[in-house]
Amino acid sequence: MDSVSRAAEIHSSSIVADGAVIGHGVRIGPWCSIGPDVVIEDGVHLIANVIVDGHTQIGPGVVCYPFTTIGMAPQDLKYRGESTRCIIGARTVIREHVTIHRGTATGTGVTRVGDDCLIMANSHVAHDCALGNSVIIVNNVVMGGHVTIGDHARIMGAAALHQFVRIGRAALVGGVCGVEADVIPYGSVLGNRARLVGLHWIWLKRNGVQAEEVHRLRRAFRALYPRAMEEQSMAFSQRMASVRTEYGDEPKVAEILAFIEAPSHRGLVRVAGGGAVSIESDGV
Repeated sequence: MDSVSRAAEIHSSSIVADGAVIGHGVRIGPWCSIGPDVVIEDGVHLIANVIVDGHTQIGPGVVCYPFTTIGMAPQDLKYRGESTRCIIGARTVIREHVTIHRGTATGTGVTRVGDDCLIMANSHVAHDCALGNSVIIVNNVVMGGHVTIGDHARIMGAAALHQFVRIGRAALVGGVCGVEADVIPYGSVLGNRARLVGLHWIWLKRNGVQAEEVHRLRRAFRALYPRAMEEQSMAFSQRMASVRTEYGDEPKVAEILAFIEAPSHRGLVRVAGGGAVSIESDGV
């Protein structure tokens, strides 16, 4: 790419600093501001009033709606202006008033949003967060620094994710949910504070998981998180071993067990009591 591609369309009211790299087919609408260390790849559309700053890379085909800010300095009192980064993956859509901050030197140094994500209005992606591919963040979601969200996860409206929390692949976080601990892959959590109520059955069924595999996942989940009091008295490590022996050849079960055993700053979300109900829709 040239520093500013001749094929780019840049509104006369927008400011593109010297040094910024603008790709082919980029459209920059009114009143945008692009910093000197920014790379905007081919086909990006900044609709209007978008600010992109810092060492930020925006992947091809991204669409940013008005009043979004990407790559601004993190809200971390330890930050001293280090050259940290922000990376947005291809074809991601960022809606109005979203804020995505760059990383910190004391974290990973980069805030990363994957390909094909949808981040809805008024949401905040904090420093050093890492979002996988095809993640959906619904309106007014806030997350602390260092949050990790796996591919295909769904975070419903006004949820709040504590710093360092891990959200597993294809997990579902319910609306207005305060998440203080890790959510297993395919897990479904509700409430304030968040409690595990089951697996994300809707996503599994919509994404081609066959009925027999769903039944095996359900049995494995119930063996790991039993309802009966006498079964709950068994140590969690023993239940883990039992599930690995009986269901460990199932890839999704193996993924859940590996997630549980991985290092964690926050531990695991607790299981809901007997009166809880599962989420019947991913809401989007």
